[in-house]
Amino acid sequence: MTDNVVPLTDFRARDAVPKVPGVLVAPTGRLLDARSRPLHDLRISVTDRCNFRCVYCMPKEVFTKDYPYLPHASLLSFEEIRRLAALFLAHGTEKIRLTGGEPLLRKNLESLVAQLADLRTPSGRAPDLTLTTNASLLARKAKALADAGLTRVTVSLDALDDATFRRMNDADFPVSDVLRGIDAAAEAGLGPVKVNMVVKRGVNDDQVVPMARYFRNSGHILRFIEYMDVGASNGWKMDEVVPSADVLARIHEAWPLESLEPHYSGEVAQRWRYADGGGEVGVISSVTQAFCGTCSRARLSTEGKLYLCLFAQRGHDLRALLRGGASDAELSTVIGQIWAGRNDNYSEVRTADTVREQKIEMSYIGG
Repeated sequence: MTDNVVPLTDFRARDAVPKVPGVLVAPTGRLLDARSRPLHDLRISVTDRCNFRCVYCMPKEVFTKDYPYLPHASLLSFEEIRRLAALFLAHGTEKIRLTGGEPLLRKNLESLVAQLADLRTPSGRAPDLTLTTNASLLARKAKALADAGLTRVTVSLDALDDATFRRMNDADFPVSDVLRGIDAAAEAGLGPVKVNMVVKRGVNDDQVVPMARYFRNSGHILRFIEYMDVGASNGWKMDEVVPSADVLARIHEAWPLESLEPHYSGEVAQRWRYADGGGEVGVISSVTQAFCGTCSRARLSTEGKLYLCLFAQRGHDLRALLRGGASDAELSTVIGQIWAGRNDNYSEVRTADTVREQKIEMSYIGG
């Protein structure tokens, strides 16, 4: 492992515009890649902006006030997102998660939620429609999102201690406002709320047990994510990782845990419950137990690039096809062809360069 800071580079010019094949193929409702992994989850980034400057994701020294964010015209419109989402559902996708950046910064997001909530899978079911947020705006938006058809929310919260949390978000945002957002989401019916904590040794690992204590018997599901390199100039080092096994040991010492089965094949969070009935916790071992072998997730970036891996440095430019007049049948065939050709998550990863779209909040992994 190198201790060097990873430089941030824009490789948009390398993103390929997929070629439409001569023979169009209708979706079957179950699309598998070369390793028989289904396309179960679709992450849709609706903005590249965030009002936090978390040190592991969008550090302030990189994302300054002069940082060149995408112009609005480059973003997929709500109508374009809905059109693509419908095609993914036709291929068997069952879960759609809205992410960012901070997705609640996108104006009129409730309108997009309503459009997506009206979609159906081939079996006639509504998709599991969720959203990952830092909760800075959640208290004021939770009810409107629920009314529009949002199913659940995942909230990023890295500490209960206010001073620690303010240092980590680097925007002087208080814990109390995040907790207020979680309460508002629960009251609006967006539950069970999942709370994601990125654990970094020497920074917030002393918050593991306090977080577990706070969320026990709350009805919320707390998950702990191993601190990892997301290619955002965060100076990642292996010795700053607290393995999930250590996290579980700390909690188990206070409240015995019992393992649970995953909800579905490809679920990245390992599930545990308190033996005394105090609820559920999870761990996402993104470093010590990589889950690529069962990965069933794709990501659609803010400007319409389809990525097949969190670390991929090349995307497939679906926006160019959308705005170039491609039909639904052509787009559907292209999506099917891209996923069917997916052989390994790590085919284009772990280089020193990272595209702009891969500055993903850690909760992307464990939504």
